[in-house]
Amino acid sequence: MTHGHHHHHNSHDLKGRNLLISIILNVVITLAQIVGGIISGSLALLSDALHNLSDVFSLLISYIANVLSRKKASSGRTFGYKRAEIIAAFVNSGTLIIVAVFLIKEAIERFFNPEVIGSGIVISLSILGILVNGFSVLLLRPDSNRNMNLRSAYLHLLTDMMASVAVLIGGILMYYFQWFWIDPLLTILIAAYLVYMGYDLLKNSTRVLMLFTPNTIEIQKIVIAICTLEPVKNVHHVHIWQLNEDEVHMEAHIDFKEDIRLSQFDRILDDIEELVYHEFGINHVNIQPEFNKCDSKNIIVQD
Repeated sequence: MTHGHHHHHNSHDLKGRNLLISIILNVVITLAQIVGGIISGSLALLSDALHNLSDVFSLLISYIANVLSRKKASSGRTFGYKRAEIIAAFVNSGTLIIVAVFLIKEAIERFFNPEVIGSGIVISLSILGILVNGFSVLLLRPDSNRNMNLRSAYLHLLTDMMASVAVLIGGILMYYFQWFWIDPLLTILIAAYLVYMGYDLLKNSTRVLMLFTPNTIEIQKIVIAICTLEPVKNVHHVHIWQLNEDEVHMEAHIDFKEDIRLSQFDRILDDIEELVYHEFGINHVNIQPEFNKCDSKNIIVQD
């Protein structure tokens, strides 16, 4: 099977380099915001620093996963590390939600006991956060729609850039109007958005790890399409799963109307591979041929 097995090493190297640059930038901004948050007393700034710290860990995980995904398969790891980036996306989206829940708890406590905030420091560091995260977002954006791992890293940075914008607005309001209650309010809004963004990614990465059928594929339509080929009698015991961002696998049992030769089966298999690849985006097929075999003919069979 040759579909969808092309490797792009230059693209991997570029993505790795961009991730490494983003990690270094986020370490710098995190340290600055932690110091600034402690000096100014701003929970929003500290929450932004905490989010940035989670960014550092998530980007580090993404970078390691990106490196591992390039390793070749072996007898002990027949798929290689192709799922490393999916695991990274799962971990990153989970940490995004955990950080958000923690921030909401802290903000609620601060909302009822507002404190005087050093708004000048808040304004300066939020501008720095916008610039650093904005640059990182631009670095990762080109690959974010094609790779779940990089999308998780991209979302971390994008939400943090938006958080810095919110903190900047809050800092300006505190500076001119002494509205110190705006600090915990912004923290809650930032955290709520983190939960919203993280949940979708967590759900999608979980589907891949649980070997669920991709949402874009309807098994019944595939079965009907394959059954139009001669001399296919029945398609059953179907499994379809997503290995990673680029590969969708399918295995099935096919009952034939007659006891065909192996050479004829090879030709039919070629037709099936072309059909499911071009019509349904499945690029790896494993078919078990059968003739008058006594087994379940249900499309879905629980192994």
